[in-house]
Amino acid sequence: MMRVFGATRRHVVGFISRTIRSVRKIHGDSEENIRFYKSRGQHILINPRILNDIVRSSAINPTDTVLEIGPGTGNLTVKLLQAAHKVIAVELDHRMVDVLDKRVLHHGLSSKLKVIRGDALRTKFPHFDTVVANIPYGISSPLVIKLVYGAIRFRSATLMLQKEFATRLLANPGDSEFNRLALNVKLLADVEFVMDVSKRDFLPCPKVDSSVVIIRPKDQVPDVDLREWRAFTRTCFNTKNKTLGATFKHKRKVMELLKLSNADEDKGKCQSFKEKIVGVLKTGGFEDKRPSKLSVEDLLHLLSLFNEAGIYFNESGKLRSEEDRLGIDNDDNN
Repeated sequence: MMRVFGATRRHVVGFISRTIRSVRKIHGDSEENIRFYKSRGQHILINPRILNDIVRSSAINPTDTVLEIGPGTGNLTVKLLQAAHKVIAVELDHRMVDVLDKRVLHHGLSSKLKVIRGDALRTKFPHFDTVVANIPYGISSPLVIKLVYGAIRFRSATLMLQKEFATRLLANPGDSEFNRLALNVKLLADVEFVMDVSKRDFLPCPKVDSSVVIIRPKDQVPDVDLREWRAFTRTCFNTKNKTLGATFKHKRKVMELLKLSNADEDKGKCQSFKEKIVGVLKTGGFEDKRPSKLSVEDLLHLLSLFNEAGIYFNESGKLRSEEDRLGIDNDDNN
């Protein structure tokens, strides 16, 4: 038993020492003394080959301004600075910012870097052409929505994401993983798989592997009120495997839509409004359909039928917060 333990201990120590050596080789400074917090999603990509592949896949132009979210200690940042005109890095941890500034200065690239210290979800991004980032796992969903539904038109976003999350983002109607986030992103953008990345390529090592995807905003997008669309898809995907008939006939949902549609809420109105909802579903052939099987085009058509009938899903003109403006909420993964 002691022999097994000793062998295991030597293996772990050997792995750690090799990792530290690789970090020193990449960094060329003393930053390996920084403590990384897994709880904050601080997993630093240390494999030079993967870093180079990410930059190459991003197809950065020499005139580009690149937005990097969560640069950490700068492994990817330095390579982005060498390829782009300018990099805007958003980082919350002041310790990382200090190391990043020193490393960039060491490489003589300080004039090309702008660091914004703050929370990426609350920061108003300046203009950028493309995004390249190793996204902290905990903010993946709201950050993807902020980028895709934000006001800034950008060419592409090359993102390192948790592999399971990336699989869900890439899912199509009919796939078991298909969800509201994938649907809402597909409305405005195309998503392309680039590569998988082993958890062993990070320090500290996370529990799961990652994937790199590229999000490209569409040139032509549907003419739809995005707040209305997101409220509608929230209703549909709260119970994505139920039929739309079962979802929309529920008394609480009928009353909610009755109120949002500015109709009188007496008992007679409630019954007639329910009949109107069912009529729309039957007219479009949607009553027995499940949202997880429907395409963007199918759901756009259903929403237009509802709106033409005077049935609405969003409380028009009442935005409670920045998250509401962007359509960000906590149930995108349904």
